[in-house]
Amino acid sequence: MSRRGNPYDNATCESFMKTLKYEEVYRTESRDLYEARRSIGVFLEKVYNQKRLHSALGYVPPAEFEAKLAVKSMEAAARQLAL
Repeated sequence: MSRRGNPYDNATCESFMKTLKYEEVYRTESRDLYEARRSIGVFLEKVYNQKRLHSALGYVPPAEFEAKLAVKSMEAAARQLAL
């Protein structure tokens, strides 16, 4: 969050909340707060992080992006040790 009147830093958070509301909250009915929190947690872990494509990450899911990043960093570390 930035100073008052500068909304640009908050755009990522607003985009995420819009996605969460439209893809999970408005599509499900929860009996209580516990069930709502549980369903949002499942949505984040199973759909948002594992399946949903993210344009900022080159249209791959975050889990796949992180796995590729880990492989690249391991390869870079192996190259450093070989020198």
